[in-house]
Amino acid sequence: MTDRTTAAPAERKRGEGVKLVYDILRDDIIDLVLPPGSPIDEIQLAERLSMSRTPIREALVRLASEGLVTTLPNRSTVVSNIDFLNLHTFFDAITLMYRVTTRLAAEFHVPADLDVIRARQAAFAGAVEAQDALAMIATNRDFHAAIAEAGRNPYYTGLFCRLLDEGRRILRLYYSSFEDRLPQRYVAEHEEMIAAIAARDVEGADRLAKAHADQIVQQIQQLIARDRRQTLVL
Repeated sequence: MTDRTTAAPAERKRGEGVKLVYDILRDDIIDLVLPPGSPIDEIQLAERLSMSRTPIREALVRLASEGLVTTLPNRSTVVSNIDFLNLHTFFDAITLMYRVTTRLAAEFHVPADLDVIRARQAAFAGAVEAQDALAMIATNRDFHAAIAEAGRNPYYTGLFCRLLDEGRRILRLYYSSFEDRLPQRYVAEHEEMIAAIAARDVEGADRLAKAHADQIVQQIQQLIARDRRQTLVL
């Protein structure tokens, strides 16, 4: 576990302990510091953070609801595995939601929505410039969530946010394939999507959203299937 688990204040307001544990574990899981299948030791974590196990258990419940940890039949908790075998079904779903939400945003947005979307894009661009992978993941999620909200369909928004949350570790692999130096052309893709939404170009927004999803999927597929064998002379 990272240095984020070091000393916590002795006195905390109600709920602060839960947020502290949640933030630490979430970041370590998404950043793959805690790899899939890693056990979560409640006792060790409680000692390290100088707190009772109650806020730790509450944080684990929240992480479980987001699919980041799994409680086993013996009541121990581990970091959830990434289901690479069925990853294509995730890619199908999230590509569809990129397209649907961006189309709807182009059709139904109001001026205030564009202000929010542009602010989220500015935050994402700042995270890319700083090469802060965890911030990139968070701000990218917020950017696409703002587009979904502009589409005025809460069911699509809820589903898309769930997929974005579940895909955070996959997106971490995506950024790691660039060594966290995301090319600016991918930041520009967001700007092109904003322009299409602002112009109410529904078909153009759809096309850009699909292309955006496709390049992410292709990059991750190439990373997973990359041949890392060494040529050995025997």
